[in-house]
Amino acid sequence: MDSKYTSNHAASDLQSEDPELTKLLDIVEKDINSLVSIRLSEERGTSRHQQLIERITRNILGRPSTLYTIIIITALWIVYNLFCPLIGLKRLDPPPFSDIQGVIGFIALLTTTAVLITQNRQARMDDQRTHLDLELSLLIDRKVSKLIALLEELRRDIPHVQDRHDPQAEIMQENADPAQVLSSFQQNYEDVVNEG
Repeated sequence: MDSKYTSNHAASDLQSEDPELTKLLDIVEKDINSLVSIRLSEERGTSRHQQLIERITRNILGRPSTLYTIIIITALWIVYNLFCPLIGLKRLDPPPFSDIQGVIGFIALLTTTAVLITQNRQARMDDQRTHLDLELSLLIDRKVSKLIALLEELRRDIPHVQDRHDPQAEIMQENADPAQVLSSFQQNYEDVVNEG
């Protein structure tokens, strides 16, 4: 029996038994669809030229077979040009093989440019994801701080629970200040660098 079918069948059995699990799976599916939508939006905003260069970089230049092909062609070129006079043929590129060097230099220039173009877009996308991660982290920090504050308030209000002072809970109710965290990090980093 197919393992994918078995896992899907088991998940649907669990869903039918537990409506809370169904809600959770719906939330996860919604999150996945949101991430796919963001990715598709990024892809739609990319020009055809950019997509073509990225496809070439990913599907042709970024494969081991391309490296092996370049090595084999270069080796065959050199071997042919070294041994062709021995069998009476004319050399296409006498040593020091300036023609093949020019071709390899041109291919290297094109490859480097294509990789840089691809990396620039990837870096922009990584920056966007990093900013999104930071925003979500700050939002989560605010939510957790609010939850701790609400729990502390609830603890104080319930008559059966002994009221006590909790300094950690007080500190955790405060939202993190990104500027202060960054400043502390930079100061600590500079201190370590200066010591070492």
